Amino acid sequence: MGGAITSAGAGAAAQMILELLPEPVILVRGRDGEAPEIAYGNQAAREVFRVELAGAPLGVALRRPEVLEAIEEALSTSTGVEVAFETIGVQPRYWRAFARPLEPVDGQRQLVVVLRDETDARRTERMRADFLANASHELRTPLASLAGFVETLRTHAKDDAQAREKFLGIMAQQATRMARLVDDLLSLSRIELNEHIAPSGKVDLARTVQDVADAIRPLTEERKVSIATRAGPGVGSVTGDRDQLVQVIQNLVDNAVKYTPPGGRVEVALEAASSLEAARAPSRQGVGLSLLSPDAADGQGYVVLRVIDQGPGIARQHLPRLSERFYRVEGQKSGGTGLGLAIVKHVVNRHRGGLMVESAEGEGATFSVYLPLAAAG
Repeated sequence: MGGAITSAGAGAAAQMILELLPEPVILVRGRDGEAPEIAYGNQAAREVFRVELAGAPLGVALRRPEVLEAIEEALSTSTGVEVAFETIGVQPRYWRAFARPLEPVDGQRQLVVVLRDETDARRTERMRADFLANASHELRTPLASLAGFVETLRTHAKDDAQAREKFLGIMAQQATRMARLVDDLLSLSRIELNEHIAPSGKVDLARTVQDVADAIRPLTEERKVSIATRAGPGVGSVTGDRDQLVQVIQNLVDNAVKYTPPGGRVEVALEAASSLEAARAPSRQGVGLSLLSPDAADGQGYVVLRVIDQGPGIARQHLPRLSERFYRVEGQKSGGTGLGLAIVKHVVNRHRGGLMVESAEGEGATFSVYLPLAAAG
């Protein structure tokens, strides 16, 4: 019969379909008393686990104890199972594994395991919850202040022109701060949502630094602070999202300008680093701390961006918490939202880069960001 499909042809077609599926699929087999092993993994599975799957122990791919236990039990009892788990690392991801039994072959039990990536859904839910929690907490104080001034203007200061002008000015400042806060929270939420997806563009960091320096000139002139930029030899383009890297540079330079006294200088330097170890090397003697470090990649070069200010410096006990949301160093008032360095950290994490701070009281601060060098071509 012309339309008939042989069992061999059906098997080849089934494997071709499995190879084209976007979700990771692995075939697990094992006998009683033996550790289960992987008989097959489709292309999506090979891309996720980055190891040779065929013939490998199950633990090579699925390392979480709760997942291994669930699948081993399902294999021994020939029953289906469903288990959620998280892969830990610089870029955590959330998965749900579905295991279903197949007919035994040559005395070996078999399971097909399908993995569903639930990272986007989990991040969206967390983004919504975090946004509501942070917004409700941080907006409470300025809203109470506005309500108080409105009540005062409606009663005691209704006919006092001088007080009315003063209170309206304060209310305008509070409203502006709330608008900045909401903008920063939305920006941070969007960055976190796509943090596990590395950018693929190519960015000329030297030109981007100069563009930011030009854009911030009105602020530096107002504060009587100068900006010096320099790029060392071998500085090339980096792999990244230009808009987000502009945001990183802008936030770091804004902070440096705010804390540098009038007549001082902010330096923005670019350096080439041939390895992760070279990129992590401190720029000066003193107290330093890594706020974010990427997974090592053999042969990967980096471009290091350093923003150096002449501000009051930061005591060591504050350094580990600088990139936390809303964390502010006691006694230093920047007028910001407390989200600038949190945004920097999450953008750099998405770019598979690192973030360091070097500072001591009375010695200014240096914030260093290192980003993977883009491939030539």
